[in-house]
This record gives sequence, structure tokens and C-alpha cells, in this order.
Amino acid sequence: MAFDTTGQRETRQRFKTMAYQTEAVAAVARCFEGQQFTEGYTYRIDPGLQTGVQYEALDENDGFMNAGLTISEEKLLDNIQTVQSARGLVPDTKLVKSKAAPINLDIEMETGTGKTYCYIKTMFELNQTYGWSKFIIVVPSIAIREGVKKTFEDTADHFMEAYGKRARAFVYNSAHPHNIEQFSSDAGINVMIINIQAFNSSGKDQRRIFMALDSFQSLKPIDVISA
Repeated sequence: MAFDTTGQRETRQRFKTMAYQTEAVAAVARCFEGQQFTEGYTYRIDPGLQTGVQYEALDENDGFMNAGLTISEEKLLDNIQTVQSARGLVPDTKLVKSKAAPINLDIEMETGTGKTYCYIKTMFELNQTYGWSKFIIVVPSIAIREGVKKTFEDTADHFMEAYGKRARAFVYNSAHPHNIEQFSSDAGINVMIINIQAFNSSGKDQRRIFMALDSFQSLKPIDVISA
């Protein structure tokens, strides 16, 4: 597929920087103020069972992960309260914890304000400020999933100009586990877009994320994603 310079100019005009979006992204980043910048944080990928497997990925390479929080929960809560107070919101009195995650932030925006654009920009901002590079977007439907993927494609040049980087975004497909390996082993900004059905459905294809796959060196995709 070919693109001419006219199309590139249209992309820059379409995704021009809006002050309220910049402020929204900055507000999220400020929640982690004081966090140490850590880039290229590595871990050893479980090689799985390699005997008789032709798949070459996940051999002895290091994987890249988001470094954990270096600020205390007290500091994080203080940051969040500062952001909330500045926006006229009632400050939370404690962090919201759940079985799935020790910290949960609920960020809301009005319809039509560019939510998808803002959370993609937030990923670039968190990467630039703190070094985090792994992100997962969980969507409720195929239509929204495809729309999110399209937005990544449409804004690639725009964010390249702003941050000097491109994000590698892919749609999770249980039939293509090599995408998960690349998600894990690539040091750049990597984004996995996945349907909530992959976690909740009882169908065999959807539940492959929890299964040890022969095509994935007997590893479970969910374990690689979790690491």
C-alpha cells in the first residue's frame, strides 16, 4: 500500500494536539510522580518444553517487562489526591485494590473527546517519563477491537513526530502465539489488544490463552503475558 505526502499532511492535521487531551494525559502521568525511570527491565523467559518443537522463539532470550513501582503506596495515593483536588473531584481516601491488581485507576472521559487517542498518548507519555513499555487493552467487542487497532495505525506517524517512537500494536489471536513472544521479547512500546471473551468464554478456541500449547513450547500464553 502506498501513501503520498498529501495523506501524511492530512494525518497531521487530523491528529493535531488538543490542550484538554494533553492535560488529561499529564494528569495520569502525575499520579506516578516520583517513580524512577527504568528502561529495558529484563527477566528470563520460561523456555518451556523445547523437545521436538520447531518453534524457535522463547529459547534463551531475555524478555522485557514493566519495572514495578518504586514509590510507596502512600506517595501514590498522595499523587492521586493532588490530581483529583486540582480537578475539583472528591479525593479518594485509599487505593482501590482487587484480586487481579493491587492498584486500580478509573479514568473517565466524555464521549467524543478522543478517549482512544488519549490512552494511546498516555502509553507514550508513561514510556517517556517512567520507561514502561508493555500495555494491554481489553475491549468488549470485535468492532471496538478493530477500531482501536485502526487508530494505532492512523496515529503512528503523529506519535512518531511527537515522541520519536512507534508502538507495536497487535490483536491477540490464540492461533498465533508468536505475537505474544514478540510482545514479551521486544524492548519497544508493545500493545496487545484483546477481547474480554478471551478470559470469560468457555469455548475451546477462546480458552487457549489458559492452555499449554504444543505450538508454544508447551507454555500457556497467559503465563507469558503475566510475566
